[in-house]
Amino acid sequence: MEINVQTARQLRLTDEEFELIKKVMGRTPNFTELCAYSVMWSEHCSYKNSIKWLKTLPRDGKRMLVKAGEENAGLMDIGNGFGVVFKIESHNHPSAIEPFQGAATGVGGIHRDIFTMGARPIASLNSLRFGNLNEAKTQHLVAGVVHGIGHYGNCFGVPTVGGEVYFEERYHTNPLVNAMSVGIVRNGETISATAEGLDNPVFIVGSATGKDGMGGASFASADITAESVEELPAVQVGDPFQEKKLLEACLEIIKTGAVVGMQDMGAAGIICSTAEMSAKGGVGMEIDLSRVPTRQKNMKAWELLLSESQERMLIVIQKGKEESVLKIFEKWDLPCEQIGRVTDNGLLQFYMNGQLEASINAESLVLGGGAPQNDREYKEPAYFEKIKAFDPGSITLSEDLKSVAKKLIQIPNIASKRWISTQYDSMVGAANLSTNSPSDASVVLAKGTGKALAMTVDCNSRYVFADPYKGGMIAVAEAARNIVCSGAEPIGVTNCLNFGNPFDPEVYYQFVYAVKGMGEACTRFDTPVTGGNVSFYNQNPDGAVYPTPTIGMVGVIDDLEDKMTMDFKQQGDVIYLIGESRNDINCSEYLHKLKGVEYSPAPHFNIEEEFEVQQAVRQLIKKKLLQSAHDISEGGLITTLLECGFPRRLGFDVQQSATTIRKDAYWFGEAQSRVVVSCTLKNAEELLTQLKSLNVAYEYLGIVTENNIDMEGEYWGHIDDWKELYDTAIEKKLTSVEKGGESSEPKSSKEEAVKQGITLKGEVKGI
Repeated sequence: MEINVQTARQLRLTDEEFELIKKVMGRTPNFTELCAYSVMWSEHCSYKNSIKWLKTLPRDGKRMLVKAGEENAGLMDIGNGFGVVFKIESHNHPSAIEPFQGAATGVGGIHRDIFTMGARPIASLNSLRFGNLNEAKTQHLVAGVVHGIGHYGNCFGVPTVGGEVYFEERYHTNPLVNAMSVGIVRNGETISATAEGLDNPVFIVGSATGKDGMGGASFASADITAESVEELPAVQVGDPFQEKKLLEACLEIIKTGAVVGMQDMGAAGIICSTAEMSAKGGVGMEIDLSRVPTRQKNMKAWELLLSESQERMLIVIQKGKEESVLKIFEKWDLPCEQIGRVTDNGLLQFYMNGQLEASINAESLVLGGGAPQNDREYKEPAYFEKIKAFDPGSITLSEDLKSVAKKLIQIPNIASKRWISTQYDSMVGAANLSTNSPSDASVVLAKGTGKALAMTVDCNSRYVFADPYKGGMIAVAEAARNIVCSGAEPIGVTNCLNFGNPFDPEVYYQFVYAVKGMGEACTRFDTPVTGGNVSFYNQNPDGAVYPTPTIGMVGVIDDLEDKMTMDFKQQGDVIYLIGESRNDINCSEYLHKLKGVEYSPAPHFNIEEEFEVQQAVRQLIKKKLLQSAHDISEGGLITTLLECGFPRRLGFDVQQSATTIRKDAYWFGEAQSRVVVSCTLKNAEELLTQLKSLNVAYEYLGIVTENNIDMEGEYWGHIDDWKELYDTAIEKKLTSVEKGGESSEPKSSKEEAVKQGITLKGEVKGI
């Protein structure tokens, strides 16, 4: 068949990229070769529209054991001869089409990134964004995604220990499913994703290859539209039990010393793993595609290269040690087939039944090699004028604060997520220190290390929408604040940057300034970025999602006695607010959901003020002066107080001390850099002495009570009544799903797409 610019466009390559490919190859590529470039030069694999700005993020630190982006995941030193491996990635587009499998395979893929480095995953987290929870489509997506995450994680044997869930109209068509995995490895026992050594054999191990996930990388690099159901790719299908065997087998073969390099087959499948491993080692590979185990007959060469079938690894073994490796995979009942060898010419040469199907320079396919790096145009969004025009004085102060508070804690963004969390096994395979005593971050005992790890995922995307620079800083700051309030030292960040179409200058402005803000905050908190993921094209004809730079952060607790929880401990304890109250209702859930204001500035934030508050809280925890610590975020001060009281069914008697601040701003505002703490009456005097010496703002709020809530002298009822509202708000909306009104099991891609009214335009089709 003739290969021309029209063919390239069908594969979502630009005219300029097609010309560049011809120049790089010195000829016109054949179809298989062009398919390889289409996925490897997609945004999902090449970061061609984001790498310029990603390079500006702080990527070095005293604990870094590998350079950012050098391996499949970040690796940082936690002491005692151990490292923590962690990463977050998106599976947004597949989850929009088939929520169960899209979410499940997202979990499977991120865990493979961890154990392909030789680390054992010990915990997972997720950050989820959906549309209006009152709508049937959103309920279907929530049920499917949650079921998929729970099914894969529970079967694989790694606990889901934390996460966040938001519901906003902007995610109606494009839900976001970001999955994070955290693992532990002994320093010096990691494996690199590289190939080297002439004639060393190349093996594929794990599940057979099929047509599921065809073109998934390019699928994730396009807007979702409503035009052509026939052009949908098949979403990947996961098998967590197969992955569990793969995990154990891979960790076992690493101990043999026979492994040269290993990489999982995620986005772009065989072409990606062969290209990246070869380019990193400065070598080539000769691959016989006809030796790849398949589960469908008569697969073409380009289909084998692009398939994203799950639970597969590409492994380079030292020549002469094949037998020991094969025995281990045979023991674990895992198919393992030698499909090629390492060469020294830098070329990827793919054969099929003895015929050369493609010959491509490996380096030309990858980031930092031949993949293009674009400099996109950006401009300030027009909607900023609406934000600047907001007048808080136009918002009428509600007289009945109690009724406002009751509505506030039932907003899905604030209410308990127990309907979701109870479907995840938070204990399987790990010693979770937080199960019965909740903390702002999830705290997991890293067995055998003498340490505990605190981990969190954070991003308030409406803050980023209002002010990308400040919102990017706040996302990092809140993550660090959660880690600190749990008694840990923040050490590093992985990020999942979810944005709309990068060719839209206003969307790209959001991206650029969010990255700038993140970078400044990461530098101030000494939490370098170890790696992550960019997900563009979360956009449909109605517009883009809120800019959502999700921050995954890890911290270390050296002394387990320093672990801090958020729950009030006993009647009579004294409650203080560390940080300064502000006359600020900007961007709050109160303003947005209850007052109906879409455009308002981001809440107050000052990075130096934030840093000082966090340092103060850390010192107070180490001095054993606090009974509890919980940061103020969505829902403001009243929500924080209630969440502190719920676990032990303790109430509180509090007063507003800052009389110059309007009451709704004081109780419902979301100004940053504030933490509610409690201490025993015995320690109150010493706590005040320390707070004065630390030179941070603070104020006395009140005391912990047996179970009643008293607000400024007004009786607000029993804590149990408030807990019932908080706990059941989401469950009431999802009753029909929970009772089987709509199955969370996946239907076919096309059937579900028709139902949801969303399809993908311009996907790879068989030729």
